[in-house]
Amino acid sequence: MKRRIRNLARKTMRLAAALLPRGSRNALLRNAVRCEDAPPDNLVFKLAETREELEACFELLHEAYVGAGFMEPDESGMRVTLYHALPTTTTLLAKYDDQVVGTISLIRESALGFPLQKIFDIDAIRAKGGNIAEVSALAVHKRFRMRGGLVLFPLMKFMREYAVKYFDTRHLVIAVNPRHIPMYEGLLCFRRLKQNPVAHYDFVNGAPAVGAHLDLHEMPELYRRAYAHQPPSKNLHRYFLELKLPHFRFPDKRFFTTNDPVMTPALINYFFNQRTDAFRKATQREKVLLHGIYDLPAYKAYLPPLPDDSYRTELKRRQHQRFSVMCPAGFHVRVGEGLRSRVFPMRVIECSRTGFRAQCEEPIPVDMEGVAFVELGEADRCMLRAKVLRHGRSSETIAMFKLVEPDPVWLKFVRALRMARTHSELGDATQFAEQRAAATVPA
Repeated sequence: MKRRIRNLARKTMRLAAALLPRGSRNALLRNAVRCEDAPPDNLVFKLAETREELEACFELLHEAYVGAGFMEPDESGMRVTLYHALPTTTTLLAKYDDQVVGTISLIRESALGFPLQKIFDIDAIRAKGGNIAEVSALAVHKRFRMRGGLVLFPLMKFMREYAVKYFDTRHLVIAVNPRHIPMYEGLLCFRRLKQNPVAHYDFVNGAPAVGAHLDLHEMPELYRRAYAHQPPSKNLHRYFLELKLPHFRFPDKRFFTTNDPVMTPALINYFFNQRTDAFRKATQREKVLLHGIYDLPAYKAYLPPLPDDSYRTELKRRQHQRFSVMCPAGFHVRVGEGLRSRVFPMRVIECSRTGFRAQCEEPIPVDMEGVAFVELGEADRCMLRAKVLRHGRSSETIAMFKLVEPDPVWLKFVRALRMARTHSELGDATQFAEQRAAATVPA
């Protein structure tokens, strides 16, 4: 009875808040926050990696979306979209007593784009620089939906830390039902995209949607101002940016990669062919893109059949596949009349067999040649003779480098990135690449 009364009180407060001016509404919502500094020991947060974990996440998502009217019931009992198949999508979960009680997905940009892109313009966000990820597929078990401080807040905190530390993300974008946008604005400091609310969003069964954005570089200051006068139990600046929770299990990574794929060929077949018809529903263009993304022989048998040759020409495949990374690096050159030594600090953000793209602290002149020292991981380094080929289209601090003299360690690293089907297989990338090199077409 007490729980019902509390739930009714919360619903009444949300309805009342919706009628208030935005400033008053935000203050009311922030005053109602309750953070759990010490969640139960049996509550953990991690990546969904196994078939059982992914299935539990998709089932929880189905239950929540059907209940909210965001989808019609599916005979599989799961909500699985084409974006879940991508190596650039990561699904996170919360487990309570080993039961999945919360899930959320981060979708990095790929050849398929974002679901939100179909209805919202994000060019202004792109102009600010940095990678964008769409926050999607959020669901919390009904037992915990009215206890945001126990599951939802730590799940969102885990998502933010993962996005910044492992997913190389600056911008989060969302498309949510209008009745939920006050929480994202008032509590989490999201800002609405400039478009009007969309009346029918096909990705969630035609429900209305509002787009919003949070710049993670600006988040500390936004939260500091929003929660400056709140006590610790209601201070989300302290909670999200200062508090350390031992309940988080981040991926154990040898290399500084930014994607953590988990979909093996068997999992691809199980979720997208056997349990659902997600692949059969894919458009012709999406089928071509899937074959471009999963170009390893082990996946081919489970991908939807390619359309005729007229569709194959839609995409021009790159000669050398590129991979997203975040590797600290320095470009050592000799400049000036006395050829004095200088090092340009930078971060390699994309790599291929023949070159790489880097974010530099200051512009490096085109055609300059030197030696790049790249940290591939905590214990892996390589040295590359390279030349600045050109600058990025939107910024001179983005530089494209062509390798003049590849390093064997670099070549093995890139080959392993191409051959490793999941992030766990990349754990011993050099050995993995050497073992499979004889049976592999060079990357």
